[in-house]
Amino acid sequence: MSLIQKSKPMVFPRAGRYLLLFFMAALLGLGIWGYLLYNAAYRPNVQKDYVLYVTDKTSFDMVYDSLEVNGVMRSMKAFRKVVVWKKCRDQIRAGRYHFTAGMSTNQAVNMLRAGMQEPVTLVFNNIRTAGQLARVVSRTLEADSASVADLFNGETAARYGFTAETFPAMFIPNTYELYWTTTAEAFADRMKREYEIFWNGERQNKALGIGLTPAEVATLASIVQEETNKNSEKARIAGVYLNRLRKGMLLQADPTVKFAAGDPSLRRILNRHLEIDSPYNTYRYAGLPPGPINFPDIRSIDAVLNFEQHNLLYFCAREDFSGYHNFARTHAEHARHAARYHAALDSLAAVRRAGGDAATADSLDFAEEPEPEPEPE
Repeated sequence: MSLIQKSKPMVFPRAGRYLLLFFMAALLGLGIWGYLLYNAAYRPNVQKDYVLYVTDKTSFDMVYDSLEVNGVMRSMKAFRKVVVWKKCRDQIRAGRYHFTAGMSTNQAVNMLRAGMQEPVTLVFNNIRTAGQLARVVSRTLEADSASVADLFNGETAARYGFTAETFPAMFIPNTYELYWTTTAEAFADRMKREYEIFWNGERQNKALGIGLTPAEVATLASIVQEETNKNSEKARIAGVYLNRLRKGMLLQADPTVKFAAGDPSLRRILNRHLEIDSPYNTYRYAGLPPGPINFPDIRSIDAVLNFEQHNLLYFCAREDFSGYHNFARTHAEHARHAARYHAALDSLAAVRRAGGDAATADSLDFAEEPEPEPEPE
């Protein structure tokens, strides 16, 4: 009798096949998910250059809306995914961020999360007042003008080794790179470091050689700067004032009278202006005023440090209204120069009164005419 053995179903191998198929599907799904995640994170997503300003009060939704409204990214969905993946929704730091075309989502998110902002360029020159400086700074930095203006008080100045009057000397006009998030206090700290760098050993020695402190050099430089915009004349004018200081003469500098009057745009210095009782009025008080009357630039400061050595004591605007000056050693010579200048002014006024040639009048524009100085004692 033969036994016929029936085959039994192979249960385990079939289950194994299903398990294998499951794992293959899972791997395929993971691969697709990884591919999509890679594309979302690492493929270029930023499609245009854009500058985004983020403050401490800016939320992620505000950042998202700004980028979306301005069409900065091809896929905002990818941006949101990467933020969620990196768990940095609430970790975006304040700053000024420059998104550049071709940047990946990952690069953009890392930039915001790490606070990798680009510095901004702050340029200030031709500054007369603290308020004017504050307005210029606030147009470039996050710090508002009020916080910058508030720096200019005796208490703050003392912390940096200045008086309220000499404090402007610390802020040397130039071009600086700072982060947009720089506060008013941090701005002052930076200016102090730049001041110390500027006043190196060579400049310190030159100041010592003429018997002035750096703050006093800045004070004289501020007067020179107001007297002329011709850099070629600054060292000569500085020499005139240093000669007068050495001889114990009053400086009799018109810009200091304008400062004392509170009106730097004052066109004519009258006798009543000369009577203003202010330590800045160098027609009444000997020596330098208490501090700078503006924020002198580097060329004006260096003009004082490298003053022209001569025996000149006076100067007066040229009669050709070129902005240059005639210089004199004696008062008599100075008076002749002043008479020529006044005569030219009278001629110009006559032309204007008579309604003369407009081209002639325009060529002698008062905007380029330094006012005649009152007669020195």
